[in-house]
Amino acid sequence: MYQYDQLDQAFVDQRVSEFRDQTRRFLAGELSEDEFKLLRLRNGLYIQRHAPMLRIAIPYGLLASRQLRKLGEIARRYDRSFGHFTTRQNLQLNWPKLEDVPDILEQLATVQMHAIQTSGNCIRNVTADHMAGIAEDEVDDPRPYCEIIRQWANLHPEFTYLPRKFKIAVTGSPADRAASEVHDIGLHLRRDKQGNIGFQVLVGGGLGRTPIIGQVIREFLPLPDLLSYLDAILRVYNRYGRRDNIHKARIKILVKSLGIARFRDQVETEWQAARDIAPGLEASQVERVRSFFQPPAYESLQNIDVAAGREPQFQAWYRYNTRPHRVAGYRAAFVSLKAHGQNPGDMSSGQMEAVAALADRVSFGLIRVTHSQNLLLGDVRQSDLYAVWQELRGLGLAMPNIGTLTDMIACPGLDFCSLANAGTLNVAKQIQEQFDDLDYLYDLGDIEIKMSGCMNACGHHHVGHIGILGVDKHGEEWYQITLGGSVNGFTALGEVIGPSVPQAEVASTIERIVEVYRAEREDGERFIETIRRIGVKPFKEGAYATHSQAA
Repeated sequence: MYQYDQLDQAFVDQRVSEFRDQTRRFLAGELSEDEFKLLRLRNGLYIQRHAPMLRIAIPYGLLASRQLRKLGEIARRYDRSFGHFTTRQNLQLNWPKLEDVPDILEQLATVQMHAIQTSGNCIRNVTADHMAGIAEDEVDDPRPYCEIIRQWANLHPEFTYLPRKFKIAVTGSPADRAASEVHDIGLHLRRDKQGNIGFQVLVGGGLGRTPIIGQVIREFLPLPDLLSYLDAILRVYNRYGRRDNIHKARIKILVKSLGIARFRDQVETEWQAARDIAPGLEASQVERVRSFFQPPAYESLQNIDVAAGREPQFQAWYRYNTRPHRVAGYRAAFVSLKAHGQNPGDMSSGQMEAVAALADRVSFGLIRVTHSQNLLLGDVRQSDLYAVWQELRGLGLAMPNIGTLTDMIACPGLDFCSLANAGTLNVAKQIQEQFDDLDYLYDLGDIEIKMSGCMNACGHHHVGHIGILGVDKHGEEWYQITLGGSVNGFTALGEVIGPSVPQAEVASTIERIVEVYRAEREDGERFIETIRRIGVKPFKEGAYATHSQAA
């Protein structure tokens, strides 16, 4: 993984010192709330419903064991001994004291971490496929390019105050596990006929109040032109993006209003002008960054049948919680943060420290954060998987439900967020209780539930096979259901199936929906495939068959 040099470390240390002084001045009354707001947001600090919330950057989701161990230590010392992993591959602390935040940032800097640009109207944490570098279907490892973009984006002088927040995702796989098509910019690694690396560039994707799927603006962008082309897109957005209405300030609104052809023309004009005065991305720079992401020292091994003869519980974990690896004898193993009865994405200090120690022993000291709020040990010898399962099970991190209905994405909702209209965590537990029979879960197969507590869509409900959106109705919490959303290579927005339902009826409504699937599916057909084949009407009829309180 990327290692800071002296300049990187000096930059982060200086930022900590600056924010310490800014916090001191605010607490002393020398800075107003409005003045301090701009400063704290640039350092990942929000003021939430009950306390400040600090969002810590995990670039492209990659953590060294020392970093995860430090996060556990910080959560114990400065929070309530847990953290929340998000769909942006970040970690959020929900209970730090404002006066402690500079100390937290100083601690993060000792392990080459920070919270810079995890909030505010700037380029946020660049995300990638959690299987980067190990996936069998990968064109190339996206992480070096993510790191190049991260270095370009940090405190970029032109893009520090954009019209609105800006998100970039890079994927090297057609499966698109990074959900790149619902980002402001999505980059898909490609090779031309000569085998040279480049990018298909998508622009104008996003969820929230106006969900839009990104459109292709360039079919193949040569690697040397990566940063100059990103510059051009951001300059057009910075110049013409709306600043008079927060709900219409995202680049997706600009692209929609101009049309992709006109937007493309403006970007091309800007890009050609910039190329005349700015050098392209140099091969030596690319190779320098790529050198940090060389494969680890894999042993020469053969694939083995690890599950044969083992107990059913291990066989289930192996089937659902591990994935193939491009190197023989290895496999990727999920650390499930979706145990029934627990908040999705939450992890305790003790669990963080234990998984860090486990990664040192079995996965070259590296841990990956997934878009779906789990962790992944990417490089586990197949012969170690049984012992890994035993250890994770003892930690409460081996729930064999990855890819099933209870492996749901959920934002923190009304329990923490000041923007939320409704709770998500109680609903998640309600769903977990309703679908606690693993045999039933396995019979249902691949179903993605994604849940948000408000229209900001931090839980990506628009692209869930089943999407759940919390809404406020006269002070009561109700939930709107959508069906048919998806990402991962076939991106679609879900369709609202009817009136919202009260909190107490969410799980039972979902159960009626999946029973329609069980009745209508053809052999081998997944839930999303059945929806695409027969439409949402039968599911709507089933969902409201006994529902008399919808409004």
